[in-house]
Amino acid sequence: MSAPSKAPKRRFGGTAAQIRSALGLYKTLAYLTGSMLLLLTIELVVRYGFHSVLMAGGTDAATGASHGLGFAAVQENGFSVIGGFNISTAVLIVHGWMYVVYLIADFRLWSLMRWPFRKFILIALGGVIPFLSFFLEIRIHKQVEAELAAFPTASKRY
Repeated sequence: MSAPSKAPKRRFGGTAAQIRSALGLYKTLAYLTGSMLLLLTIELVVRYGFHSVLMAGGTDAATGASHGLGFAAVQENGFSVIGGFNISTAVLIVHGWMYVVYLIADFRLWSLMRWPFRKFILIALGGVIPFLSFFLEIRIHKQVEAELAAFPTASKRY
């Protein structure tokens, strides 16, 4: 008779509540970062494909007329609008900082789940490849919940 096989041992880096909290932060930032990445992709197509940026306010350089909200041409010596708020640049900056926070949320979830490093890199790619964060979020969420359910005693006890 053979000895009964033991179930694989699994340990988490935190409690189930900490892991679910990290998962919630990751989920929120995955959707926000993914949305900002889509805006950034559109902005880059407009900037380099149509040589325009989205501006709010300012004065038209050629006519002196007031410029409301709309696209302004990118010229060799600057924009066709003087002053105003460059919404295209704001999208770049906001996505950049949001991606940094996304990486922190990614690291927190990855370290609490004690996954291999390649999983951290895969999740991190969700913030730089359009649409990937939406698909990854669904997959990661299901995987975390499945692992928590499969190993209820694996979390730390404080």
